[in-house]
This record gives sequence, C-alpha cells and structure tokens, in this order.
Amino acid sequence: MEAEAISSQPETKLHFLDYWRIIRIRKMVILTVFLLVVITTTAVTYVLPKTYMSSVRIDVQKDVSDVQFSGMSESKAYDPFFVLTQFEKLQSTAVIYPVITDLGLREKWAQRYGSPVPLLDTEAYGVLTKRLDLRQVRNTSLIEIRVFSEIPAEAREIAQKIAEVYRDNRLNAKRSMSAGGIKKLQEKLETHEKNIREKQKVVEAIRKDTGITLITPEGAGAYNTLATETLRHLDSLRNTAHLEFIEKDTRLAALRKIPRNEIKEVIVTVYPDELLATLLQKQTLTIQELAAKSKDLGAQHPEVIRVNSLLEKITAQVADRVDGILRGKEADLAAARARDEELTRAVEEAKVKNREAAEKMRDYLTAVRDVEQLERMRDSLKFKIQQEDIDMDMPKTSMVEITDAAELPVKATRPNIPLNIALGVIVGMIMGVGLAFFIEYLDTSVKTIDDVEAALQTSVLGVIPQNVGSLLDEGVDSPHAEAYRVLRTNLMFARKDPKANSLIVVSSGAGEGKTTTVLNLAVIFAHNGHKVLLVDTDIRRPSLHKRLNVSNSIGVTNVLLKQCPVEEAIQTTPIPNLHFLPSGRLQSSSLGILNSPQMREFIDEMKRRYDFVFFDSPPIMGVSDASILVSQMDLAMLVVQFRKYPQAMSVRAKQTIEKVGGNLMGAVLNNINIAQDSYYYYYSGYQYTSENQPEAPAVAKRATKGALAEKPAAELNQKY
Repeated sequence: MEAEAISSQPETKLHFLDYWRIIRIRKMVILTVFLLVVITTTAVTYVLPKTYMSSVRIDVQKDVSDVQFSGMSESKAYDPFFVLTQFEKLQSTAVIYPVITDLGLREKWAQRYGSPVPLLDTEAYGVLTKRLDLRQVRNTSLIEIRVFSEIPAEAREIAQKIAEVYRDNRLNAKRSMSAGGIKKLQEKLETHEKNIREKQKVVEAIRKDTGITLITPEGAGAYNTLATETLRHLDSLRNTAHLEFIEKDTRLAALRKIPRNEIKEVIVTVYPDELLATLLQKQTLTIQELAAKSKDLGAQHPEVIRVNSLLEKITAQVADRVDGILRGKEADLAAARARDEELTRAVEEAKVKNREAAEKMRDYLTAVRDVEQLERMRDSLKFKIQQEDIDMDMPKTSMVEITDAAELPVKATRPNIPLNIALGVIVGMIMGVGLAFFIEYLDTSVKTIDDVEAALQTSVLGVIPQNVGSLLDEGVDSPHAEAYRVLRTNLMFARKDPKANSLIVVSSGAGEGKTTTVLNLAVIFAHNGHKVLLVDTDIRRPSLHKRLNVSNSIGVTNVLLKQCPVEEAIQTTPIPNLHFLPSGRLQSSSLGILNSPQMREFIDEMKRRYDFVFFDSPPIMGVSDASILVSQMDLAMLVVQFRKYPQAMSVRAKQTIEKVGGNLMGAVLNNINIAQDSYYYYYSGYQYTSENQPEAPAVAKRATKGALAEKPAAELNQKY
C-alpha cells in the first residue's frame, strides 16, 4: 500500500531556483570537496619533479628530388595519410633504437634509475616513447617532435637526434630502393635484348622460306607486298572507270528523252562542240535574214527563195551534226563499259593473288609485331633506367628538412602550476557540486512543502524556522512566534467543527520537534485569550515538565489511576490562560491506561472545562500510545522535520493516523533553515512594525522575557 502511495506521487520538475537552493544547502559539502581537491592538486603539483621539453620541427615530403626534369615531375599535394604514416615511422624501432645506441641512453638511464646493468633495448624504447610527443602543424606537412626529460641538455639531444636519424633513414631507404630498382630494370633489359635477337632470327627465316617481297621497309609501321599494292592500284582504276561509265550513261539517257526538235539546244550544253555551235549560230542569223526579207520583198522573191534554201541546208547540217555527236557518245559509252568490266575482272584476279600472299604473310607479320613490341619495351626500360640513374644522383634534401633545430630549454614545462591549479579548481567545483547533487538525490527526506503535500496528500498548516525555543522564554513578540500565529490561523480555518477542541500533535520519529510545537502552539492560543490545557501524554519519555520547569511527580497517570483528583495534578504557568498537566511517573500498572474508559472520560471532561486541550504524544511509529490517543482526539496534526527522516516514514505515519480513525488536519514542516533556504522566507520572516512606535515590540519582548526570568520555578504552583 505504501509503494502504491509513493508511486502515485506526481513527478515534479525542478526550477533553476531549486538547483540554487540545493547548492546553498549543501554549500559546506561543496566547499569541503572543493578545498580538498584544490589543496591536493596544489600539493601534488609542487611535489612532482620538474620536466623540461625541447622540440624540433621537420618538414616531411614524399620521396622527390630537389631538381625535377621532364618526365619525372611528381605531385607535392598535401596528403594527411602520408603525414600520419610518418608519425608512426618516427616512433618505430628503426628510428628509436639508433637514437638509444648513439646517445648511450641505456647506460645513462640505468645509472639514473639505479639499475646495476644497462637497460634492455625494449626497456629503453618504452621509456623514450613515453617521453616522446609528436604533433602536426595543422594543414601543413610540418611535424613537431617534442621530448621531455628531467635534464634540459638530454631533452635537446634526443629531439635533435631523432630528427637526424629519421632524415638519414629516409635518404638511405630511398637510395637503397632506387639501386634495387635499377638492378631489376637492368636484368629485365638484358632479358628483352636476348628475346629480340631470337625473334629477329625467326622473322628472317620466315621471309626466306616464303619469298615475301616487301614494298615498305621494316620499321615503317606498315608492311605491304607487291600483290597488295597491285590490288590497291587496280581497285582505284576500277572505281574511276566505273564512275566515268555511270556519268556518261546518265547523260546519254537524259538526252534520249528530249524531243528531236529541242535536242540541238541541249546537246551543246551537255557535249560542247564548236562546229555545232557555229552551225546553230548561222541558222539563227539565216532565220533572222529570211524573216526580214520576206517582210520587205515577199515570199516569191528570188532573194527570199535563196535565203530559204540556205536555211534548209544549214538545218540539215545541224541535224547531221547532232546525230554524229550522239553516235560518238554511244560509242564512247560502250568503250567505258568495256573498260569498267575489264578492270572489275582484273580486281577480282588481284584479290585472289592478294589472299594467297596474305596467307604467306600472316606468320611473318606476327613475328615482326612481336619483335616490335619487344623493342618498344626495351626502349622504355632504357629510358626508365636513365631516369632512375639521374634521380638517384640528384640531391633529396627536401624529403626531410629540419626547419627548427632543437634548443636548450630554460624553463620547466611540467608540472604546469597555473594549469594544474586551474584544473584543480574546475574539477574541485565540478566534484563538489556533483557530490552535493548526488547526496541530494540519495536524500529521500522531506525538503519542501511540495514534498510534504505530494507524499502525504495533505496541506501544510505551518512552517517553523530552525532553532526555535520555548515562547515562554523568547516571548510571544519574538520573530519565531509569528510562525506559530500562522499555524494557529491555518488550524482554525481548517477546523470544520467548532466543537472540535482536542488536538494531538504527533510525529513519525523522535526528535522532529512535536513537543516544542505543541508547547508554543498552546502559548499562542492562550495569549490570544483562549483557555488552554496542555497535557503531556508521552508517559514513556516525558519532557514538557522540564520545559516548564515543574515537577512530574503527579500527572495524567495518577489521575487515570484515581490516585489523585485532576484539580491537584493540573499546574499553572506564567501565562494566565495556559494550564499544564504533566504525564506523571510511569508505573507498571499504567502501561495500558491510555486505552481505558478513564482516559476517554478524562478527555471529555477536559474538553468541557477548556476552550482547547493540546496533547503531546510519543512518536506514532515507535509505540502504540500515539495511535490510541489519535483515535480519541477530535483533531490530529503531524510534525515533519526538514531533511531528517525519509518521506516513507511520514507516509506510514499518515496511514497509521487514518487507520485508527484520526482526523488529520494537516502537517507542520519544522526546523527550516531560513538563512540557507530563502524559499521559506515569507512563511516566517515577515514581521509587523509600527511606524509610530518602532521600538515597542522589542521593549515588550524584553519585558516579557524579563518577567518570565524573574518568576521563579516555585511560583508555578498548582491551580487548585
């Protein structure tokens, strides 16, 4: 049931002020952790031995020569993978072992670290790599080599030596690779020369066996035989003759389609002829002359008859010339056809001969091409060998260039005192705040009014500040009294039945302030004019009589056991309207007296005599007395101390009150540190001050406290 109650609580979202409140409350934890971390960091920083750093910068490039010539240009574009590869090479044993040997680091470090024998290479390698730090200058090919050592000169020597050994290794590796490559290329060249000589012998043997005659000399790139050249020539002549035949045939066919009387004008254009052109000109002139004379002389005139006869003669000559031209062109067409057919036959015969020659040339050409391919490969190898020879002789200082040599450090770089202390401050603050929030997370106690209302599902009637004493000592005008006035006001408004005047104040555990709360609440009610009886029913561990400085010899237990009348047990207090009934001595026969009819009769009687009856009880989770008393009271109020017990205890206390039928009016959040948590300031920190008499409350307070101080304990007499 408890799990269901807790799980049903709504989740609350934290505001920024809630975080600030946690920091203020846990400031001692934060400050303690912060100081511990800062002090520890500072102490360790000053105790650590000083370490010096020397650095050298090198510019690393790919394997290129300082001088480039045609055919050997290489790209110098930035390659991040190349630089990262050089990082690993700089830390490799190929570089570190020579550095260890050349500088005698095994013996030096063995003596420094107290070893009787020199360190092993692997041990010295491990020590040096831990002191080595490589960094790349961003977007460049520059590498910075940093070496740390307790001795400044040693740091400089190691850094400079690493750069020099790495440079020498790169140059030696390049020379070795070039020499090995040239040797392999020369071996390949000798093999190709031998193969070429053997292939050339095969080519010569094939040519002798087939009797091939080459038109194009060897090495020209093409190999043509006599049959091939004859075929090419005949084919060219055949094409020309065929085109000429088609052209003549087309023209003659077009002329045949023209009418006879119109052909003479066309034929002169198609086949130009001087004689025909002359006759046509004469014919035109004669026609013109005939027309002129016929008009002037008449058709029967002898001159007209002569010109007409001349015209007929010229016309006959034109027709004969046209017929002669056509017959000549037909003969020419027949000759062109015959030539075309003859050349076609010659081409077919040449093709046959060329195919026969090609069969003989196939093996020969294959052998020749093999020789040419081997010769091209030989030439490439010769060129590559020449390139590598020249490149190997070229200087290669640009492959690894020491741009900044190592210098002797004058100031220790480790420990970095300002940085370490700053980091200690930051880490200490983070750890302190983190631990504070972690403790707050683990703390399930009540922290806010919202926690009380969410867990108990009841209202908070009042908030009591920290370090509140008895109002009998402080006076009703003290700042603390205002919190109880607020509690009284809320309690009166929360009371639905005006006849309900018996109130018991309970708590879930011991030390939550219920006794102080019930005492001060009774004082406030009495000071307000109500007739109040304060009853101490915590018969197992009574404490109210000590607060009031009265005797506990007789009290509730004696009244309930009929050992004395109630009038003799009730005692007066410095406040006229406030009476007090102690618990009395705990007797073996009085353990169950609170659950007796006498107790119910006693409560009813006191309710009739007084306006309000307040009961102090033991913790409700400790013994059964509180549960019994709650069931007999009109009202019940639960006191919850700030940040003391888990919320589950308060939930169980509320459930116990409800189980026994108690009327829970609400809860009181006690022991709030107003100075640390301003969230509760307006619950108890606001006081009224008269503008006309600003000092009156203080005077009244002093007078009240003085009066209480002057009243001796003996004056707290019994009322009756």
